[in-house]
Amino acid sequence: MVVPELRPWRAARPHVVRIAGAVRPRLARAAAAAKPRIARLARAGKPQVARVTRPWQYAAGATTAGLALAAGVVTAAGPWDSSGQRTAERDRAVALGRAGGTDHGRAPGPPAQPRPAPSAAPVLTGLGGVSTVKSAPDGKVLAKTLTPLLKDPALGPRPAAAVVDVTTGRPLYGAASDAALTPASTTKIATAVAALSAMGADHRLTTRAALEPDTKEVVLVGGGDPTLTAREASDGWASLRTLADQTAAALAQRGVRDVTLSYDTTLYAGSQKHPIGVNPNLALVSPLMADEGRTNDSTSGPVTRVTDPAADAARRFGDLLKDRGIKATSPGPSKATNRAKTLATVASPPLSALVERMLTDSDNDIAEALARHTAIATGHRADFAGADRAINARLRALGLPVKGAAFKDGSGLNRADRLTADLLTALLAKAADPAHPELRPALTGLPVAGFTGTLTTRYTDGAAGVVRAKTGTLTGVNTLAGTVVDQDGRLLAFAFMANNTTNPAAAQKALDRAATTLATCGCR
Repeated sequence: MVVPELRPWRAARPHVVRIAGAVRPRLARAAAAAKPRIARLARAGKPQVARVTRPWQYAAGATTAGLALAAGVVTAAGPWDSSGQRTAERDRAVALGRAGGTDHGRAPGPPAQPRPAPSAAPVLTGLGGVSTVKSAPDGKVLAKTLTPLLKDPALGPRPAAAVVDVTTGRPLYGAASDAALTPASTTKIATAVAALSAMGADHRLTTRAALEPDTKEVVLVGGGDPTLTAREASDGWASLRTLADQTAAALAQRGVRDVTLSYDTTLYAGSQKHPIGVNPNLALVSPLMADEGRTNDSTSGPVTRVTDPAADAARRFGDLLKDRGIKATSPGPSKATNRAKTLATVASPPLSALVERMLTDSDNDIAEALARHTAIATGHRADFAGADRAINARLRALGLPVKGAAFKDGSGLNRADRLTADLLTALLAKAADPAHPELRPALTGLPVAGFTGTLTTRYTDGAAGVVRAKTGTLTGVNTLAGTVVDQDGRLLAFAFMANNTTNPAAAQKALDRAATTLATCGCR
């Protein structure tokens, strides 16, 4: 398989060059410690087949400054991509002068063709595997290290914190860790775990076009896929153009060239408007939308949205049908009957990919959709209240500490949401549990410090590539929850929550300082 060097990596290359020297001592120590294990596991298993990955997914889990070169660190820090062959790792391998050993899809050719890139060592075990580190950090030493940092006035009057050893699930540190605080976007970790638990990592969201018999009415039925796109380049997401191609062909086969077009949004119930009202951070919560109702070519971040995402998607679908020889009326709302015959369908990528995109980009539209789908999958009403009950119930069924938790939305934009630091670290530890591989995307989607998503411009020194975390920011609220590999290669889950902050930039720096301290502290 040819692994292209994509734009996210080209942007990240300067970071890797700067960070490479800083991580070299740790790589050398970890590689030496892991050498016997590499040999033993190499005899026992075969490399996994690399997944076919969409461009944005390279950004979602890539460029970790070569940590995967050291099997001991990777064992603790995984899971990364199934093959372990990340662009950043290969560049780091070149920097260390390692010889190649894997052909990354380049067939032998003329001398002018590039030679295969040297290979990083493959990931040997995923999260939850046997750690090469004998013990976790000492709780008392960790407390002496973190407590002064959490007293930073920038974190407000009473910040909360928790640190857990991922390998054992044992709590290592807590400060007001059972206090239910406003979590902001770290809520998305809970949404991810609940959705994956309810539907499974392979679940897909389907949009369909159906023909009502004897009426020539074509109904565009929303399946709750916020990643449906009408753009020419679909980049692996479900394409409204593909649906139009297939629908037009099916109608032509039936001799139908003139249709009444309508659209069905009955999959969801209740108000489409989020409690925060009209906001550039998300569209109306509708089961039918194209490109998240964005009014420009962006794929993430705040932007003005269309006033009616479902009507907009249906109108664009009608235009696509006309381009394909099918005359369609201006669309209006309707409901597909049980007698309607499906003409064509398009399906989203698997839920694992949606979760990763949601976490990496802090995508509010995906978060609200997954909350509604969790409600549908568990027999609750597909509205905000039903999603609250469904998420709470799924997490309770997983044995997680949900006391005091409230999920008034799936995205964390609602200030009435409540989570504890204990729950956030428990969610991360549960996602790392070998008994729950379906939850793993809740970790693999976390932004990588200094490289991807909402952490791209943070941690440019020190913990870049070592911290992976979900950010949370509202006015007066700053939170951070994720995983970090400490100085000894031990994987820790952490959550830092600050409410009533007055200086968001200072609060963010204080949270980053605490996470960096975990990365640089053996604490024994």
